[in-house]
Amino acid sequence: MLLPDLLKLTTSSFLAYRMRSFLTGLGIAIGITAVILLTSIGEGLHQFVLAEFSQFGTNLIAIQPGKVQTQGVSVGIFGSVRTISIEDAMALRHLPNIEYVNPSVTGNAELCFEGRTRRSTVFGAGHDMPKVMASRVALGSFLPDDDPTQPRALVVLGSKVRQELFAGQNPLGSYLRVGGQRYRVVGVMESKGQMLGFDLDDTVFIPAARALELFNRPGLMEIQVSYRPNASLDGVLHTITALLIARHGREDFTLIPQEKALEVLGSVLDVITFAVGALGGISLLVGGVGILTIMTMAVTERTAEIGLLRALGAREGQVLTLFLGEAILLSALGGLAGLGLGTGIAQALHWLFPALPVRTPWLFAVVAELSAISIGLIAGVAPARRAARLDPVEALHVE
Repeated sequence: MLLPDLLKLTTSSFLAYRMRSFLTGLGIAIGITAVILLTSIGEGLHQFVLAEFSQFGTNLIAIQPGKVQTQGVSVGIFGSVRTISIEDAMALRHLPNIEYVNPSVTGNAELCFEGRTRRSTVFGAGHDMPKVMASRVALGSFLPDDDPTQPRALVVLGSKVRQELFAGQNPLGSYLRVGGQRYRVVGVMESKGQMLGFDLDDTVFIPAARALELFNRPGLMEIQVSYRPNASLDGVLHTITALLIARHGREDFTLIPQEKALEVLGSVLDVITFAVGALGGISLLVGGVGILTIMTMAVTERTAEIGLLRALGAREGQVLTLFLGEAILLSALGGLAGLGLGTGIAQALHWLFPALPVRTPWLFAVVAELSAISIGLIAGVAPARRAARLDPVEALHVE
């Protein structure tokens, strides 16, 4: 049997049984659509979360009070026996490979300006906070490099606070009450948007020592350290640990490198994306069962045709190739239709809901198409072998 004849016989069955071929391919198409749609949402969520956490840079180390316990929960934010202090942050600045250090305290307070009030997040920070957290000042300047233990009462506004309290006027030099205390405005930050639902623009920044007094806290919540990109992370962690142990007498703190946290988070999100894709893959298996059923019926219906082909000299291998080709073609066409449909639905969802992170992973798309072809091949093997082994005389006798 010549190749053109084989291709003609393979495609002729689709024309003869259009509805059956359509329904068979539809099963595969729905499976591929489910895989593409679910993995697009999963991969979009993956990229979104990583982008949210890495927008402040990756060469960061967070230092929190309290040693991580066996169960892996840091109690630093909620309090510990020994606190970390502004003096600790000052000492860290002199370590090798350390670029910037930011002492950090976070709370919530009422802001007042000329009769307008608003409750917002208050960040106690140091002079280097914009450099550590990859932020920029849009107007004025950030907190000056005062004595960290006795800073002036100065405040920097988030873009949303400026919009809500100052109604478009220039706030520089104005006085704003933060938690009942009077602060002079020296700058406005560029908009950073939201991070996992937290509005970074609905904030004000005051010196860390002032924030400790405002919130009546004995120590800092966290110290963020930025190290040189070409420095060894393990070496930096070792020098920080040695310094703080020397100051505290024991290891009563927790170091959280942003780089390792992102690696762990990425691994978890990869597993989630794979699991979501696997759920969609169940639909592919259902489509494979459909191909098996349809191809088995096709062998029964075309017994006489098979007998005629064998009587005319077609070998078993050629008949096997004919039916396997039909199964593969069905699954391949269904898979391509599913790719187009899944990608289209994913983009439509992103267009309708811009906040929904959608990103089609083309590696998954290629794997899904190859899986569809493989499923068609596997599902078509048994019916194809049955067709190839039919006795020509008995097959013609059926007619």
